[in-house]
Amino acid sequence: MGCDFSKYTVCCTGTEQDGPAAEAQVDGGNEDNVVEGVDLPRFHEFTIEQLRRATSGFAIENIVSEHGEKAPNVVYKGKLDNQMRIAVKRFNRNAWPEAQPFLEEARAVGQLRNQRLINLLGCCCEGEERLLVAEYMPNDTLAKHLFHWETQPMRWAMRMRVALCLAQALEYCTSKGRALYHDLNAYRVLYDDEYNPRLSCFGLMKNSRDGKSYSTNLAFTPPEYLRTGRVTPESVTYSFGTLLLDLLSGKHIPPSRALDLIRDKNLQMLSDSCLEGELTNDDGTELVRLASRCLQSEPRERPNPKSLVAALIPLQKDSEVPSNVLMGIPDGTAGFPLSPLGEACLRMDLTALHEVMEKIGYKDDEGAATELSFQMWTNQMQETLNSKKKGDAAFRHKDFKTAIDSYTMFIDVGTMVSPTIYARRSLCYLMSNMPDEALNDAMQAQVISPVWYIAFYLQAVALLALGKENDAQVPLKEGSSLENKKNTN
Repeated sequence: MGCDFSKYTVCCTGTEQDGPAAEAQVDGGNEDNVVEGVDLPRFHEFTIEQLRRATSGFAIENIVSEHGEKAPNVVYKGKLDNQMRIAVKRFNRNAWPEAQPFLEEARAVGQLRNQRLINLLGCCCEGEERLLVAEYMPNDTLAKHLFHWETQPMRWAMRMRVALCLAQALEYCTSKGRALYHDLNAYRVLYDDEYNPRLSCFGLMKNSRDGKSYSTNLAFTPPEYLRTGRVTPESVTYSFGTLLLDLLSGKHIPPSRALDLIRDKNLQMLSDSCLEGELTNDDGTELVRLASRCLQSEPRERPNPKSLVAALIPLQKDSEVPSNVLMGIPDGTAGFPLSPLGEACLRMDLTALHEVMEKIGYKDDEGAATELSFQMWTNQMQETLNSKKKGDAAFRHKDFKTAIDSYTMFIDVGTMVSPTIYARRSLCYLMSNMPDEALNDAMQAQVISPVWYIAFYLQAVALLALGKENDAQVPLKEGSSLENKKNTN
Protein backbone atom coordinates (compact mmCIF):
# COMPACT_ATOMS: atom_id res chain seq x y z
CA MET A 1 0.00 0.00 0.00
CA GLY A 2 1.16 3.56 -0.70
CA CYS A 3 2.83 5.38 -3.55
CA ASP A 4 6.48 5.25 -4.51
CA PHE A 5 7.33 8.91 -4.14
CA SER A 6 10.76 8.50 -5.69
CA LYS A 7 9.08 8.99 -9.07
CA TYR A 8 7.33 12.17 -7.95
CA THR A 9 10.38 14.34 -7.39
CA VAL A 10 9.79 15.89 -10.78
CA CYS A 11 7.48 18.64 -11.92
CA CYS A 12 3.96 17.22 -12.12
CA THR A 13 2.15 19.16 -14.85
CA GLY A 14 0.64 16.33 -16.88
CA THR A 15 -2.55 14.37 -16.39
CA GLU A 16 -0.98 10.93 -16.09
CA GLN A 17 -1.73 8.74 -13.12
CA ASP A 18 -0.81 5.24 -12.08
CA GLY A 19 -3.30 2.53 -12.92
CA PRO A 20 -5.57 1.71 -15.85
CA ALA A 21 -8.66 3.63 -16.83
CA ALA A 22 -11.63 2.91 -14.66
CA GLU A 23 -14.13 0.33 -15.77
CA ALA A 24 -16.86 1.66 -13.51
CA GLN A 25 -18.70 4.63 -14.95
CA VAL A 26 -20.45 7.34 -13.02
CA ASP A 27 -23.37 7.35 -15.40
CA GLY A 28 -23.27 3.73 -16.47
CA GLY A 29 -22.04 4.69 -19.94
CA ASN A 30 -19.45 3.02 -22.12
CA GLU A 31 -15.68 3.12 -21.95
CA ASP A 32 -15.57 6.27 -24.10
CA ASN A 33 -16.75 8.15 -21.03
CA VAL A 34 -13.42 7.54 -19.25
CA VAL A 35 -10.58 10.04 -19.45
CA GLU A 36 -7.65 8.14 -20.93
CA GLY A 37 -4.82 7.46 -18.49
CA VAL A 38 -6.71 8.67 -15.44
CA ASP A 39 -8.60 6.31 -13.17
CA LEU A 40 -11.66 8.57 -13.12
CA PRO A 41 -14.73 9.09 -15.30
CA ARG A 42 -15.39 12.28 -17.20
CA PHE A 43 -17.33 15.15 -15.65
CA HIS A 44 -21.00 14.25 -15.28
CA GLU A 45 -24.16 16.24 -14.52
CA PHE A 46 -26.16 14.43 -11.86
CA THR A 47 -29.82 14.68 -10.98
CA ILE A 48 -30.81 15.72 -7.49
CA GLU A 49 -32.46 12.35 -7.06
CA GLN A 50 -29.18 10.55 -7.81
CA LEU A 51 -27.42 12.57 -5.13
CA ARG A 52 -30.24 12.10 -2.63
CA ARG A 53 -29.92 8.38 -3.13
CA ALA A 54 -26.13 8.51 -2.85
CA THR A 55 -26.28 10.40 0.47
CA SER A 56 -29.27 8.53 1.95
CA GLY A 57 -31.43 11.61 1.54
CA PHE A 58 -28.69 14.04 2.64
CA ALA A 59 -28.74 12.30 6.00
CA ILE A 60 -27.26 14.22 8.88
CA GLU A 61 -24.96 11.32 9.74
CA ASN A 62 -23.36 11.67 6.30
CA ILE A 63 -22.24 15.25 6.89
CA VAL A 64 -18.46 15.47 6.91
CA SER A 65 -16.45 18.39 8.25
CA GLU A 66 -13.13 17.17 6.91
CA HIS A 67 -13.60 18.59 3.42
CA GLY A 68 -12.70 22.10 4.48
CA GLU A 69 -16.11 23.67 4.04
CA LYS A 70 -17.91 25.80 6.60
CA ALA A 71 -21.56 26.75 7.04
CA PRO A 72 -23.83 27.63 5.34
CA ASN A 73 -22.44 25.18 2.75
CA VAL A 74 -22.48 21.52 3.73
CA VAL A 75 -20.43 18.56 2.47
CA TYR A 76 -21.86 15.04 2.59
CA LYS A 77 -20.17 11.73 2.01
CA GLY A 78 -22.01 9.38 -0.29
CA LYS A 79 -21.79 6.39 -2.58
CA LEU A 80 -22.98 6.19 -6.18
CA ASP A 81 -24.85 3.22 -7.61
CA ASN A 82 -21.54 1.85 -8.95
CA GLN A 83 -20.17 2.08 -5.38
CA MET A 84 -17.78 4.96 -6.10
CA ARG A 85 -17.42 7.04 -2.93
CA ILE A 86 -18.07 10.75 -3.35
CA ALA A 87 -18.12 14.04 -1.45
CA VAL A 88 -21.11 16.25 -2.25
CA LYS A 89 -20.95 19.98 -1.54
CA ARG A 90 -24.43 21.47 -1.26
CA PHE A 91 -24.44 25.23 -1.57
CA ASN A 92 -26.57 27.65 0.37
CA ARG A 93 -29.65 28.67 -1.61
CA ASN A 94 -28.32 32.23 -1.93
CA ALA A 95 -25.15 31.03 -3.64
CA TRP A 96 -24.96 30.92 -7.41
CA PRO A 97 -28.45 32.36 -8.07
CA GLU A 98 -27.92 32.01 -11.83
CA ALA A 99 -27.60 28.48 -13.17
CA GLN A 100 -25.42 29.21 -16.21
CA PRO A 101 -22.40 30.71 -14.40
CA PHE A 102 -22.42 27.80 -11.96
CA LEU A 103 -22.55 25.22 -14.73
CA GLU A 104 -19.79 26.95 -16.71
CA GLU A 105 -17.49 27.08 -13.68
CA ALA A 106 -18.19 23.50 -12.66
CA ARG A 107 -17.63 22.19 -16.18
CA ALA A 108 -14.34 24.09 -16.46
CA VAL A 109 -13.02 22.78 -13.14
CA GLY A 110 -14.35 19.33 -14.02
CA GLN A 111 -12.01 19.13 -17.01
CA LEU A 112 -9.01 18.98 -14.66
CA ARG A 113 -7.68 15.55 -13.81
CA ASN A 114 -4.54 15.19 -11.71
CA GLN A 115 -3.28 12.94 -8.93
CA ARG A 116 -2.47 15.96 -6.77
CA LEU A 117 -6.10 17.17 -6.84
CA ILE A 118 -9.30 15.97 -5.27
CA ASN A 119 -10.91 15.90 -8.70
CA LEU A 120 -14.36 17.25 -9.47
CA LEU A 121 -16.52 14.40 -10.79
CA GLY A 122 -19.65 16.35 -11.58
CA CYS A 123 -22.33 18.75 -10.45
CA CYS A 124 -26.08 19.14 -10.08
CA CYS A 125 -28.09 22.19 -11.08
CA GLU A 126 -31.84 21.70 -10.68
CA GLY A 127 -34.15 24.52 -9.66
CA GLU A 128 -32.43 26.30 -6.78
CA GLU A 129 -30.14 23.36 -6.01
CA ARG A 130 -26.42 23.84 -6.68
CA LEU A 131 -24.18 20.89 -5.79
CA LEU A 132 -20.64 19.77 -6.59
CA VAL A 133 -19.54 16.12 -6.62
CA ALA A 134 -15.89 15.30 -5.93
CA GLU A 135 -13.73 12.35 -4.98
CA TYR A 136 -14.11 11.34 -1.34
CA MET A 137 -11.03 11.55 0.87
CA PRO A 138 -11.32 9.27 3.91
CA ASN A 139 -8.30 10.27 5.99
CA ASP A 140 -8.94 13.78 7.31
CA THR A 141 -7.32 17.13 6.61
CA LEU A 142 -3.82 18.52 6.90
CA ALA A 143 -5.16 20.69 9.73
CA LYS A 144 -6.22 17.60 11.69
CA HIS A 145 -2.90 15.79 11.23
CA LEU A 146 -0.74 18.88 11.73
CA PHE A 147 -2.51 20.83 14.48
CA HIS A 148 -4.66 18.25 16.27
CA TRP A 149 -2.70 15.01 16.05
CA GLU A 150 -3.49 12.31 18.60
CA THR A 151 -0.79 9.61 18.38
CA GLN A 152 2.26 11.23 16.79
CA PRO A 153 3.26 14.54 15.18
CA MET A 154 3.76 14.71 11.45
CA ARG A 155 7.31 13.93 10.44
CA TRP A 156 9.45 16.50 8.62
CA ALA A 157 9.70 14.30 5.51
CA MET A 158 5.91 14.14 5.28
CA ARG A 159 5.56 17.88 5.80
CA MET A 160 7.89 18.53 2.89
CA ARG A 161 6.01 15.99 0.78
CA VAL A 162 2.79 17.90 1.48
CA ALA A 163 4.43 21.16 0.42
CA LEU A 164 5.71 19.66 -2.84
CA CYS A 165 2.40 17.98 -3.68
CA LEU A 166 0.53 21.25 -3.17
CA ALA A 167 3.02 23.18 -5.29
CA GLN A 168 2.64 20.56 -8.01
CA ALA A 169 -1.16 20.82 -7.79
CA LEU A 170 -0.99 24.59 -8.19
CA GLU A 171 1.48 24.28 -11.07
CA TYR A 172 -0.82 21.84 -12.85
CA CYS A 173 -3.85 24.10 -12.38
CA THR A 174 -1.89 27.11 -13.60
CA SER A 175 -0.80 25.20 -16.71
CA LYS A 176 -4.47 24.51 -17.41
CA GLY A 177 -5.53 28.14 -17.05
CA ARG A 178 -6.89 27.82 -13.47
CA ALA A 179 -4.28 29.80 -11.54
CA LEU A 180 -6.74 31.22 -9.00
CA TYR A 181 -7.47 29.32 -5.80
CA HIS A 182 -9.77 30.70 -3.12
CA ASP A 183 -8.82 30.53 0.56
CA LEU A 184 -5.92 28.09 0.36
CA ASN A 185 -5.42 26.70 3.87
CA ALA A 186 -4.71 23.52 5.82
CA TYR A 187 -8.39 22.50 5.71
CA ARG A 188 -8.32 22.42 1.90
CA VAL A 189 -5.68 19.69 1.92
CA LEU A 190 -6.94 16.15 2.52
CA TYR A 191 -5.51 12.65 2.51
CA ASP A 192 -6.60 9.87 0.18
CA ASP A 193 -6.77 6.13 0.84
CA GLU A 194 -2.99 5.83 0.76
CA TYR A 195 -2.45 8.98 2.86
CA ASN A 196 -1.18 10.99 -0.09
CA PRO A 197 -2.02 14.71 0.28
CA ARG A 198 -4.49 16.13 -2.26
CA LEU A 199 -5.75 19.67 -2.85
CA SER A 200 -9.53 20.17 -2.84
CA CYS A 201 -11.07 21.19 -6.17
CA PHE A 202 -13.72 23.26 -4.38
CA GLY A 203 -11.31 26.19 -4.00
CA LEU A 204 -10.91 26.37 -7.78
CA MET A 205 -14.48 27.55 -8.30
CA LYS A 206 -14.73 31.29 -8.81
CA ASN A 207 -16.23 33.24 -5.96
CA SER A 208 -20.00 33.35 -5.66
CA ARG A 209 -22.47 34.84 -3.23
CA ASP A 210 -21.84 32.12 -0.68
CA GLY A 211 -18.95 33.97 0.92
CA LYS A 212 -15.67 35.76 0.48
CA SER A 213 -12.57 34.32 -1.10
CA TYR A 214 -10.69 34.44 2.20
CA SER A 215 -11.55 33.79 5.80
CA THR A 216 -12.46 36.68 8.05
CA ASN A 217 -9.10 36.41 9.87
CA LEU A 218 -7.31 39.40 8.37
CA ALA A 219 -3.95 38.32 9.81
CA PHE A 220 -3.71 35.60 7.17
CA THR A 221 -5.17 37.51 4.22
CA PRO A 222 -2.94 38.73 1.34
CA PRO A 223 -2.49 42.50 1.68
CA GLU A 224 -3.58 43.23 -1.89
CA TYR A 225 -6.86 41.35 -1.31
CA LEU A 226 -7.62 43.71 1.56
CA ARG A 227 -7.15 46.61 -0.86
CA THR A 228 -8.99 45.29 -3.91
CA GLY A 229 -11.11 42.33 -2.80
CA ARG A 230 -9.77 40.37 -5.77
CA VAL A 231 -7.83 37.11 -5.85
CA THR A 232 -4.76 37.00 -8.08
CA PRO A 233 -2.22 34.22 -8.75
CA GLU A 234 0.14 36.12 -6.47
CA SER A 235 -2.47 36.00 -3.71
CA VAL A 236 -2.46 32.22 -3.97
CA THR A 237 1.33 32.23 -3.55
CA TYR A 238 0.94 34.33 -0.41
CA SER A 239 -1.47 31.78 1.03
CA PHE A 240 0.97 29.03 0.08
CA GLY A 241 3.56 30.86 2.16
CA THR A 242 1.27 30.77 5.19
CA LEU A 243 0.92 27.00 4.66
CA LEU A 244 4.71 26.65 4.64
CA LEU A 245 4.74 28.40 8.01
CA ASP A 246 2.07 25.98 9.25
CA LEU A 247 4.23 23.03 8.20
CA LEU A 248 7.33 24.48 9.83
CA SER A 249 5.77 25.57 13.11
CA GLY A 250 3.02 22.99 13.58
CA LYS A 251 0.57 25.77 14.32
CA HIS A 252 -1.31 28.48 12.45
CA ILE A 253 1.04 31.39 13.02
CA PRO A 254 0.23 34.88 11.61
CA PRO A 255 2.66 35.89 8.83
CA SER A 256 3.51 39.17 10.55
CA ARG A 257 4.63 37.33 13.68
CA ALA A 258 6.60 34.83 11.60
CA LEU A 259 8.32 37.56 9.61
CA ASP A 260 9.35 39.27 12.86
CA LEU A 261 10.95 36.02 14.04
CA ILE A 262 12.62 35.56 10.67
CA ARG A 263 14.07 39.07 10.76
CA ASP A 264 15.40 38.32 14.25
CA LYS A 265 16.89 35.07 12.88
CA ASN A 266 14.96 33.18 15.55
CA LEU A 267 14.41 29.93 13.66
CA GLN A 268 14.17 27.91 16.87
CA MET A 269 11.13 29.88 18.06
CA LEU A 270 9.50 29.46 14.65
CA SER A 271 10.08 25.70 14.34
CA ASP A 272 7.86 22.99 15.80
CA SER A 273 9.55 21.56 18.91
CA CYS A 274 8.25 18.12 17.84
CA LEU A 275 10.73 18.20 14.95
CA GLU A 276 13.77 18.16 17.21
CA GLY A 277 16.30 15.73 15.78
CA GLU A 278 14.58 15.67 12.36
CA LEU A 279 14.86 19.24 11.11
CA THR A 280 18.34 20.33 10.13
CA ASN A 281 19.33 23.98 10.29
CA ASP A 282 19.98 24.04 6.54
CA ASP A 283 16.54 22.63 5.66
CA GLY A 284 14.81 24.96 8.10
CA THR A 285 16.67 27.94 6.69
CA GLU A 286 15.75 27.01 3.12
CA LEU A 287 12.07 26.65 3.98
CA VAL A 288 12.07 29.97 5.84
CA ARG A 289 13.69 31.62 2.83
CA LEU A 290 11.02 30.23 0.53
CA ALA A 291 8.18 31.21 2.87
CA SER A 292 9.60 34.74 3.11
CA ARG A 293 9.60 35.05 -0.69
CA CYS A 294 5.96 33.93 -0.80
CA LEU A 295 4.99 36.51 1.83
CA GLN A 296 6.54 39.53 0.12
CA SER A 297 4.25 42.55 0.39
CA GLU A 298 4.85 43.32 -3.29
CA PRO A 299 2.99 40.62 -5.29
CA ARG A 300 5.41 40.81 -8.23
CA GLU A 301 8.26 39.63 -6.01
CA ARG A 302 6.58 36.34 -5.09
CA PRO A 303 7.56 33.10 -6.87
CA ASN A 304 5.22 31.31 -9.25
CA PRO A 305 4.16 27.66 -8.75
CA LYS A 306 6.86 26.34 -11.09
CA SER A 307 9.52 28.05 -8.99
CA LEU A 308 7.95 26.65 -5.82
CA VAL A 309 8.20 23.10 -7.18
CA ALA A 310 11.85 23.61 -8.13
CA ALA A 311 12.67 25.00 -4.68
CA LEU A 312 10.91 22.18 -2.80
CA ILE A 313 12.36 19.20 -4.68
CA PRO A 314 15.77 19.45 -2.92
CA LEU A 315 14.02 19.45 0.48
CA GLN A 316 12.43 16.04 -0.06
CA LYS A 317 13.45 13.22 2.29
CA ASP A 318 12.65 9.49 2.21
CA SER A 319 11.10 9.86 -1.24
CA GLU A 320 10.86 6.09 -1.67
CA VAL A 321 8.83 5.63 1.54
CA PRO A 322 5.03 5.43 1.01
CA SER A 323 3.00 8.24 2.56
CA ASN A 324 1.03 5.93 4.86
CA VAL A 325 4.31 4.71 6.38
CA LEU A 326 5.55 8.27 6.92
CA MET A 327 2.23 8.98 8.62
CA GLY A 328 2.75 6.02 10.95
CA ILE A 329 0.13 3.87 9.22
CA PRO A 330 2.01 0.75 8.10
CA ASP A 331 -0.98 -0.82 6.33
CA GLY A 332 -4.60 -0.14 5.54
CA THR A 333 -5.88 -1.05 9.00
CA ALA A 334 -2.92 -0.18 11.24
CA GLY A 335 -3.84 2.34 13.86
CA PHE A 336 -7.50 1.45 13.46
CA PRO A 337 -8.71 -0.95 16.14
CA LEU A 338 -10.50 -4.01 14.78
CA SER A 339 -12.85 -6.10 16.88
CA PRO A 340 -12.38 -9.88 16.95
CA LEU A 341 -15.04 -10.10 14.25
CA GLY A 342 -13.26 -7.45 12.18
CA GLU A 343 -10.01 -9.39 12.51
CA ALA A 344 -11.83 -12.54 11.42
CA CYS A 345 -13.15 -10.75 8.34
CA LEU A 346 -9.65 -9.50 7.52
CA ARG A 347 -8.47 -13.12 7.67
CA MET A 348 -11.51 -14.15 5.59
CA ASP A 349 -12.54 -16.52 8.37
CA LEU A 350 -16.01 -17.38 7.04
CA THR A 351 -16.67 -19.89 9.80
CA ALA A 352 -16.33 -17.20 12.47
CA LEU A 353 -18.63 -14.91 10.49
CA HIS A 354 -21.18 -17.72 10.17
CA GLU A 355 -21.15 -18.32 13.92
CA VAL A 356 -21.76 -14.64 14.68
CA MET A 357 -24.57 -14.33 12.15
CA GLU A 358 -26.22 -17.49 13.43
CA LYS A 359 -25.99 -16.15 17.00
CA ILE A 360 -27.49 -12.71 16.32
CA GLY A 361 -30.27 -14.16 14.16
CA TYR A 362 -32.69 -11.47 13.03
CA LYS A 363 -32.05 -8.99 15.86
CA ASP A 364 -30.81 -6.32 13.46
CA ASP A 365 -33.75 -6.42 11.07
CA GLU A 366 -35.26 -3.34 12.75
CA GLY A 367 -38.86 -4.48 12.89
CA ALA A 368 -38.72 -7.13 10.20
CA ALA A 369 -39.48 -9.86 12.74
CA THR A 370 -42.68 -8.11 13.78
CA GLU A 371 -43.66 -7.72 10.15
CA LEU A 372 -43.04 -11.39 9.50
CA SER A 373 -45.13 -12.54 12.46
CA PHE A 374 -48.00 -10.33 11.27
CA GLN A 375 -47.77 -11.76 7.76
CA MET A 376 -48.19 -15.25 9.16
CA TRP A 377 -51.90 -14.46 9.52
CA THR A 378 -52.27 -14.44 5.74
CA ASN A 379 -52.29 -17.68 3.79
CA GLN A 380 -50.74 -15.83 0.85
CA MET A 381 -47.48 -15.39 2.78
CA GLN A 382 -47.26 -18.88 4.22
CA GLU A 383 -45.20 -20.29 1.35
CA THR A 384 -42.78 -17.36 1.58
CA LEU A 385 -42.37 -17.87 5.32
CA ASN A 386 -41.79 -21.56 4.77
CA SER A 387 -38.98 -20.78 2.31
CA LYS A 388 -37.41 -18.52 4.96
CA LYS A 389 -37.63 -21.27 7.59
CA LYS A 390 -36.15 -23.78 5.18
CA GLY A 391 -33.35 -21.37 4.36
CA ASP A 392 -32.63 -20.72 8.05
CA ALA A 393 -32.42 -24.43 8.76
CA ALA A 394 -30.07 -24.97 5.83
CA PHE A 395 -27.97 -21.98 6.90
CA ARG A 396 -27.69 -23.37 10.43
CA HIS A 397 -26.55 -26.76 9.12
CA LYS A 398 -24.19 -25.17 6.55
CA ASP A 399 -26.11 -26.53 3.58
CA PHE A 400 -25.33 -23.37 1.63
CA LYS A 401 -26.78 -24.42 -1.74
CA THR A 402 -30.17 -25.14 -0.22
CA ALA A 403 -29.98 -21.94 1.79
CA ILE A 404 -29.28 -19.91 -1.38
CA ASP A 405 -32.24 -21.49 -3.19
CA SER A 406 -34.60 -20.95 -0.26
CA TYR A 407 -33.55 -17.36 0.43
CA THR A 408 -33.79 -16.60 -3.28
CA MET A 409 -37.39 -17.81 -3.26
CA PHE A 410 -38.12 -15.54 -0.29
CA ILE A 411 -36.46 -12.52 -1.97
CA ASP A 412 -38.06 -13.06 -5.38
CA VAL A 413 -41.59 -12.86 -3.97
CA GLY A 414 -40.73 -9.30 -2.96
CA THR A 415 -43.49 -8.73 -0.42
CA MET A 416 -41.19 -8.60 2.61
CA VAL A 417 -37.75 -7.02 3.00
CA SER A 418 -35.08 -8.36 5.33
CA PRO A 419 -31.43 -7.23 5.44
CA THR A 420 -30.59 -10.43 7.33
CA ILE A 421 -31.83 -12.58 4.46
CA TYR A 422 -29.57 -10.73 2.03
CA ALA A 423 -26.66 -10.96 4.49
CA ARG A 424 -27.15 -14.69 4.99
CA ARG A 425 -27.37 -15.33 1.26
CA SER A 426 -24.24 -13.20 0.82
CA LEU A 427 -22.32 -15.42 3.22
CA CYS A 428 -23.69 -18.52 1.48
CA TYR A 429 -22.35 -17.16 -1.81
CA LEU A 430 -18.97 -16.56 -0.19
CA MET A 431 -18.96 -20.13 1.11
CA SER A 432 -19.79 -21.25 -2.44
CA ASN A 433 -16.93 -19.24 -4.01
CA MET A 434 -19.27 -16.72 -5.65
CA PRO A 435 -17.81 -13.37 -4.48
CA ASP A 436 -19.53 -11.15 -7.07
CA GLU A 437 -22.97 -12.37 -6.01
CA ALA A 438 -21.91 -12.06 -2.36
CA LEU A 439 -20.87 -8.43 -2.85
CA ASN A 440 -24.18 -7.55 -4.52
CA ASP A 441 -26.17 -9.04 -1.63
CA ALA A 442 -23.99 -7.35 1.00
CA MET A 443 -24.56 -3.99 -0.68
CA GLN A 444 -28.30 -4.65 -0.82
CA ALA A 445 -28.28 -5.41 2.91
CA GLN A 446 -26.57 -2.05 3.48
CA VAL A 447 -29.17 -0.26 1.35
CA ILE A 448 -31.93 -1.68 3.55
CA SER A 449 -30.01 -1.14 6.79
CA PRO A 450 -27.40 1.63 6.17
CA VAL A 451 -25.67 1.43 9.57
CA TRP A 452 -25.55 -2.35 10.01
CA TYR A 453 -21.96 -3.41 10.58
CA ILE A 454 -22.52 -6.96 9.29
CA ALA A 455 -23.37 -5.60 5.84
CA PHE A 456 -20.06 -3.70 5.72
CA TYR A 457 -18.06 -6.68 6.95
CA LEU A 458 -19.57 -8.88 4.23
CA GLN A 459 -18.66 -6.28 1.61
CA ALA A 460 -15.08 -6.28 2.90
CA VAL A 461 -14.78 -10.07 2.75
CA ALA A 462 -16.29 -10.17 -0.75
CA LEU A 463 -13.84 -7.53 -1.98
CA LEU A 464 -10.95 -9.44 -0.41
CA ALA A 465 -12.15 -12.57 -2.19
CA LEU A 466 -12.13 -10.59 -5.44
CA GLY A 467 -8.52 -9.54 -4.82
CA LYS A 468 -9.41 -5.89 -4.13
CA GLU A 469 -7.50 -5.49 -0.88
CA ASN A 470 -7.34 -1.69 -0.93
CA ASP A 471 -11.05 -1.33 -1.67
CA ALA A 472 -11.83 -3.75 1.16
CA GLN A 473 -10.23 -1.48 3.77
CA VAL A 474 -13.05 1.06 3.52
CA PRO A 475 -16.03 -1.19 4.44
CA LEU A 476 -13.79 -2.98 6.97
CA LYS A 477 -13.14 0.30 8.79
CA GLU A 478 -16.79 1.36 8.47
CA GLY A 479 -17.93 -1.98 9.87
CA SER A 480 -15.50 -1.74 12.79
CA SER A 481 -16.64 1.79 13.61
CA LEU A 482 -20.32 0.87 13.47
CA GLU A 483 -19.81 -2.28 15.54
CA ASN A 484 -17.93 -0.28 18.15
CA LYS A 485 -20.73 2.31 18.31
CA LYS A 486 -23.35 -0.41 18.70
CA ASN A 487 -21.42 -2.11 21.50
CA THR A 488 -20.89 1.14 23.42
CA ASN A 489 -24.52 2.27 23.23
